[in-house]
This record gives sequence, C-alpha cells and structure tokens, in this order.
Amino acid sequence: MLPSADSYAVLGRTFRWDVPDSYNIGVDVCDRWAAVDPDRLALIEAGEDGRGPETRTSFGQLRDLSNRFANVLAGFGLGSGQDTDAAGDRVAILLSQRRETALAHIGAFKAGCVSLPLFTLFGPEALLHRLRDSGARVLVTDRASLPRLAGIRDDLPALEHILVVDGLAGAPHMPGLVDFAAAMEGASSDFTPVDTLADTPAVLIYTSGTTGNPKGALHGHRVLLGHLPGVEISHDFLPAEGDLFWTPADWAWIGGLFDVLLPALHHGIAVVACRFGKFTPQAACDLMRRFGVRNAFLPPTALKMMKADPSSRDWGLRLRSVASGGETLGSELLDWGRQALGVTINEFYGQTECNMIVSACAALERPEPGIMGRPVPGHRVEVIDPATGLPQPDGVEGTIAVLSPDPVMFLGYWQNPGATAAKFVTGPTGRWLLTGDRAERRPDGRLRFVGRDDDVISSGGYRIGPAEIEDCLIGHPAVQMAGVVGQPDPLRGEIVAAFIRLAPGFDPSDAIRDAIADHVRTRLAAYEFPRAIHFIDEMPATTTGKTIRARLREMAKALAVEGR
Repeated sequence: MLPSADSYAVLGRTFRWDVPDSYNIGVDVCDRWAAVDPDRLALIEAGEDGRGPETRTSFGQLRDLSNRFANVLAGFGLGSGQDTDAAGDRVAILLSQRRETALAHIGAFKAGCVSLPLFTLFGPEALLHRLRDSGARVLVTDRASLPRLAGIRDDLPALEHILVVDGLAGAPHMPGLVDFAAAMEGASSDFTPVDTLADTPAVLIYTSGTTGNPKGALHGHRVLLGHLPGVEISHDFLPAEGDLFWTPADWAWIGGLFDVLLPALHHGIAVVACRFGKFTPQAACDLMRRFGVRNAFLPPTALKMMKADPSSRDWGLRLRSVASGGETLGSELLDWGRQALGVTINEFYGQTECNMIVSACAALERPEPGIMGRPVPGHRVEVIDPATGLPQPDGVEGTIAVLSPDPVMFLGYWQNPGATAAKFVTGPTGRWLLTGDRAERRPDGRLRFVGRDDDVISSGGYRIGPAEIEDCLIGHPAVQMAGVVGQPDPLRGEIVAAFIRLAPGFDPSDAIRDAIADHVRTRLAAYEFPRAIHFIDEMPATTTGKTIRARLREMAKALAVEGR
C-alpha cells in the first residue's frame, strides 16, 4: 500500500517495494482475508445484465470454493512447484464476470498452475490460436461457448478436460467434457497452496492484437504487487470506507483482472460482477446506482458512449473514483466526467507486458487534458531514444520505456524468445522495455502522449498525433466516435483522415463533413484539421475497446487509391 502523502515528490522519495521471495496471488487475495475475517464480503454477482437476483460470496466461501477447484486440478494431475524456469500447467478460463471466473483463477494460482484468461466473444480461430499456442490442459467454460469449440476440438490434443459451469444438459458431444458442479462437489475444501515464488509463472495473457498475431505475455505472481501502486494512485488512494469496485471491462483482460478484480480483493474491497450482453450507458448507470458502486474502471469507449447518452447528467451516482486507460483522454471527456459523474477521471497508462506505470491522481494535482500523468512510484519510466537507450531531453519526442527489473514487468513472451528480446533495448543506464508508444516529457515530469510509433501522422513536415484530434472531434455534437490516421497524399506525404461514426439523429452529408472539419480547424492548428472525413457505421476496435488504427490505415489507403 502506498504511504499517505500530499505530493508525487513525497511518494517517490518514501515508496519502497516489498516483494517477498515466496508469494502466491491466490493466498494474498483470498486466503489471507479468509483467515482473519471469513464473513467479509468479496463478490456480489449481479446476474445477467445486472437485473438478476444477486449472489454474495464471502472471503471464507471463496477460499473453500477455490480450494475445491485446486483439488479438482490436482485430481487431473495438474500443478507445479516453485520452479521459476518452467511454467506450470495452463488452465484456460473462458467465462464472463461471475463467481466461477474468480474462483478458477484463484484456485489455479494456489495449485501452482498458470491461468489463461479468454474472452467470451472470441471466435473459433482466436480460441484455437490461444489454446493451441499455450498448450492448455484444462478449460473452464459454459454451455454457450461449446459450439465454438466443437469445430476446433480435434486440433487441441493437449486439452484434456473441459469443465462446464452450467452443466452438460444439451451440450454438444466432444471429448473431455466434465460437469463443473459435480467435480467441485466431489472435491475437498481443504487444500495447502503451493509455496510459489514471486517469479513463478502465474498468468498468461495474450495481447489484444492491435497489430500482428496476439502474443502470450507470461507474468509471475509478483505482477499483482507491481500493479498495486498504480491502481491505488488512479483511484485517489485505496482503501477508503465504503469502497466497492466495478468495471465493464471483462476479466479476461489485464484491465479487468489486474486493474480491478485482484487488486480490490487484495485490499479486502468487494467487487461487483455483472454479465452484460451488450454495454449500454443506462444499464451501466442502473447497475452502479443499484449497488452503490464507489470505484469504477471505465475504458474510454464506455466513457464516450456514456457521454453521448442524453440522460448522462442526471444519474445520481455515488462514485468516489473513476480510472480510465487504453486511450488518452481529452478535455471533452474530463469536463464531462466532472459534471456527469461528479469526479475527476484519472487517466492511467500501461500495456499487457508492463501495466499501470503512469497515472494521474486528482487527489494530488488536477489532471490536465492530453497529459497522461506521472510515472507511478516504484517504476522508472522515461522517454528514450530507442536506438541508443538514452533518455530524451524534456520536450523531445521519444519512446516510452520502463527500466528493468520491475515487479509489474512480464517474464517474457510465451515460447517466443526473439519477440521478447526485441521488446528491450540496453543503454548506458540499463535495460529498458520499449512500449512502442511515443510521448514527450514535460519539465514538470509529466508525460504527454503522442501515439504509437505507427500512429504518428507525417504531413507536410509536421508530426501529428491522433489523440488530440480525436478528442476535438468528439466535442462536435454530430460525432459519436472518431478514429484518426494518416492517408497517403502525393503532395503532403500524408493528410489527416478522420473516420467518423455519427451520433443518433445525424446523417452523412457534405454539410456535416464541412462543419466537422471547421470544428477542428478553428480549435486546433490549421495543419491538424482532417482533410479527409469518412463516415462509417462501426469503428473497428479490439475486444478491449481500443480503436484498431491499423485497420483504419488500410481503409484510408484504399480510399486514397479511389481518389477519395
């Protein structure tokens, strides 16, 4: 836990890592609390779309259930010891936010296995890549996901057991199906957790794949401890009386799992679990109001959808903190957040390989639009020249990099040493993990995000980041979503191209196009306004809600060939 302080400077001077040699995530987030306060609330399951009957689970119940699951795994012959050089058996978890998801991760950690979170909206090809590449031996899922597995089952020889949490009635026939409830009923609630080391592999999370084939980022148990300072900073310090967490981000991603579920449980804070068929602002508001949610991680896409909802200024929420990450926020969203949510949204930055390393903290200073925040205490974050590994002077653009070693840093890419080596550069001051994101360091130490290496637009000699333009665009009432990329141009090299999803009530027209372009031209620099505006029905995005600019660049190239 971060010590109390009234400035980043004091935090930076006083913070020290306390990572024990032996450490197990499952013991930390569950058994530790169950031993001293077994009746303490851990989870509130809100049911489908937040409208079903609620199910409450205490830390004592969660310990017993996760122990049963660890014994189920042991009965299958799975488990591992302290060996930090070899990963334990992989246990894939293909479930949405629900109690079984939490207990499966915790049980796998306690058994010395490696949990593999999978998103329920993955199609057969995405599942095949991750299950086959990881060599998962066990999969925990539900009946709704079985049809997508049926066609790939024969291509997964390593997969021995498929545990189905809602029973086998009506399930398609395939080898290895096991009734989860029956297996749990037959297992003991007593289990001695494996005495894992902090560096023992614990979780394998595949990158969201904005470019290229997703790679598996392997993390040790210490990754949770590495997340804690950033989570605490981004929520204006934790815990506080009455705190209660929720996020629409699925627990299959590092954001849902390690920015919300596991850090909250570490602090003894209960988490609301809800399975939304489709996210809507009103459903999210109803859920947060129903349970009195105090702390929320809301990805930028969710915030933009909420901002576009006409009822967003009369929600009556009791939020204490809202954190957001994945894309940079701008003045439009920050101002709206203060008015509609009653809090200042804290923007944080990280990635699957090294998360929660930069954050704003409204409790310490007022966040500034376009500024990500400061390096979180405990993490050495610099803007460097990737060719030399040397930090750049203030105001000079470079690559965001993190000095190794760091508790939150991944162990490496799964079975891909070449990609792991390419992720780092060694300079005079040490070995740096390269994020692939561009930024400038301001004289006060805060970072201004520019964009990914391949997102920066080069137009007529200017280097232009898309984030500021996108923020300006969504300030126009006709714009619901915006994605900005460079479009090939024979005169300027590239021009700024904006892909726009119009807000309800607006139809594509030349008049709307001109109004949007003028909106940017009069608010930003003349060279930054979009010379090409394309209206689209859906914004291409990863399953975590990040705009896939690589897809937009492909579309822009094709449109340039057509002369559009």
